Amino acid sequence: MSKRDGVDTAPEGRKRRAPRRSGTASEAGPGNGPGTSPTGEAADADDPPQDGSPTDGPPVAGTHGTHPAGPRPTGPSGTGPSGTGPGEKAPGGKGPGGKPPGGKGARGPGSPGAGRPKPRSRPGSGAPQFAKPLTLGSVLGWTLLSALVPGVAHLRAGRRRTGLILLGVYVVLLLAGLAYGLTRKEADFAVFAGADGQMTVIVIASLLALTWFAVIVTSYVALGPNRLNQQGQIISGIVVGVLCVSVMAPFAVTASAVQTIRNTSQKIFKPIAESTDPGMAPIKASDPWNGKDRVNFLLIGGDAAGDRTGVRTDSMTIASVDIRTGNTVLFSLPRNLQHVHFPTTSPLRKQFPNGFMAELPNGGLLNEVWQYATDNPQVMGGKNRGPRALMDAIGYTLNLKIDYYAMMNMYGFADLVDAIGGLKIRVERDIKWGGHYGTAGTIKAGYKKLTGEQALWYGRSRVDSDDFSRMARQRCVIGAFAQQATPDKIILNFGKIADATKRLAQTNIPQELVKPLVELAVKVKNAKITSLQFVPPEFLSGRPDWLKIRRAAAKAIADSTRTARSAQAADVTSSPGTPTTSPSRSYAAKPTQTPTQNSQKSAKSLSELCGL
Repeated sequence: MSKRDGVDTAPEGRKRRAPRRSGTASEAGPGNGPGTSPTGEAADADDPPQDGSPTDGPPVAGTHGTHPAGPRPTGPSGTGPSGTGPGEKAPGGKGPGGKPPGGKGARGPGSPGAGRPKPRSRPGSGAPQFAKPLTLGSVLGWTLLSALVPGVAHLRAGRRRTGLILLGVYVVLLLAGLAYGLTRKEADFAVFAGADGQMTVIVIASLLALTWFAVIVTSYVALGPNRLNQQGQIISGIVVGVLCVSVMAPFAVTASAVQTIRNTSQKIFKPIAESTDPGMAPIKASDPWNGKDRVNFLLIGGDAAGDRTGVRTDSMTIASVDIRTGNTVLFSLPRNLQHVHFPTTSPLRKQFPNGFMAELPNGGLLNEVWQYATDNPQVMGGKNRGPRALMDAIGYTLNLKIDYYAMMNMYGFADLVDAIGGLKIRVERDIKWGGHYGTAGTIKAGYKKLTGEQALWYGRSRVDSDDFSRMARQRCVIGAFAQQATPDKIILNFGKIADATKRLAQTNIPQELVKPLVELAVKVKNAKITSLQFVPPEFLSGRPDWLKIRRAAAKAIADSTRTARSAQAADVTSSPGTPTTSPSRSYAAKPTQTPTQNSQKSAKSLSELCGL
């Protein structure tokens, strides 16, 4: 048979074109192929079926017999090869090329898709198209990446709409969070110190944990882990489970820590409705400080131990804070200040008109007032009036109204110091501690980072020292803590601080004042802090000059409100670390020297006194 008979050549002697890939548009037209379309027009041999049937599907039955799907090739006269008509078999039961016309994969010489490989899917199908089959490593890699950038795994899986939505929401939330953090001041974050703010943090952390869990799981499923073998499915499932737990853990820890702080705060700071203090003023949400320019806090260090009864107010410091600027003056009163007086509003004024236990020449110390009022409720007019009696006595001594108090057990303070990672303090000379002879240890002179126990004994030790030198060290410890307890340290050590704060003996600061108090504390950290001690030889504890004490307190407060230039002219450093105008007056003791704290006549910066 000649090649012109249509077996190896197209009609009219044209050579047959090479087969095309699936999905390539075919050219149809009269005379372009060896057959005709159902409408009577000539069809190319590579054209897909006009009825949309698959190009390589099984043979279908027609009315004249069985033949492969698509138009049969015809010769020049419209018949099959060698003159066979439609539906008739070629001699020998085989079609051209020696292959049977029916059966799986049977194709005639003019059948569509003849000689072409079977495509993976039909063109235009909605199934995801992967560049390469996903392996176990790629499934885990894309799932891990989706935990950092939600949506990328869906994009890799071909689910573009879902991936773009997740990625867009993530970017928007990330930018919103950055904008919020960059446009806020430290004081603005005090909103999270209140009960409502803390609950908001807990809810947000819980929602983020669940959201990230859902993102990881859906990303893993979208990548089709069922395409992996059984071992790959087991391994990937275990790894993704561990990843979910790891991603949720930080949010869970945050929610748990804030909940602990919330419970501790509610335990320590009682609502004002539950307060038993008769001198407590109501708190207004619009003006929590009731129009005051200054607020005065009494900070008490309780020296409690197992072999002691009652409350010993071993350390008494008044922090007078300017509400607008945060400038603070610390007044330290010695524990052995004798025969303090009480205001006319105090029940103890009638009991001790000439001073506390003035009939006792060597008694009536300031650190005994609290316990006396507690032991004599019939005099005070109620139980647990020790704090009020001490606040009245100190306020009358300084001519200030003491608004609130907070008493910390000494060992609780040591836990707080450890919670923030220790305190950096300049130790002027070696300090021995433990017992009466300092046998427990020695804190060497120099710039040191003290642990909680070391900071505690640095402020308590009286070995080779006295009460007045100890008071000087105590104010340095308080100042160092105020400066170094930064918001980032507090946030990172929520749990430890909460446990340590539980050892705070008591306070009358109401729960409604916690948020404004945090805002004020942020101001104090960045403001000017000065200190004044009422100690000998300038101020005598056994024969105190009450008028002189009041004048010194008033001057210290007035100096703290001056501008930086006025403060320098008065020999008061404007802020820690800022030098004075006169170098000869800017005294800073070296670590090996013992400063003469007891000769202080006016308030000075803690930077000068403590080297902070």
